[in-house]
Amino acid sequence: SIHCVDVAHGRVAVGLGVRLCRGDGTPLASGMVGAKGLFEHPALMSDAIGPGAYEVVFAVGDFYRALGAAVPQPSFLEDVPYRFHIADAAQHYHLPFKFTPWGFSLFRGGA
Repeated sequence: SIHCVDVAHGRVAVGLGVRLCRGDGTPLASGMVGAKGLFEHPALMSDAIGPGAYEVVFAVGDFYRALGAAVPQPSFLEDVPYRFHIADAAQHYHLPFKFTPWGFSLFRGGA
């Protein structure tokens, strides 16, 4: 699961663009964060996710421009990549992404 929070505004990041690929660049899922702050895509809870390397990319610059935030062009953070590995697909991997226009935190939660 992927949960996104806009810490600068103290709310979940509804509308944040997210792309998920395998480590070799093969696309698996793309879309927007929903009302609960979750990136919900059928691929996330399917057999498409197994042991291996992955990359999630968060479209932070586009997110803040859509909100009308005063960010430079290009913004300090445009696309934020997060590369990680899954060793045991039977475990739950929760990926919280907390961010502002100027910084972010990524970690594995729920382990």
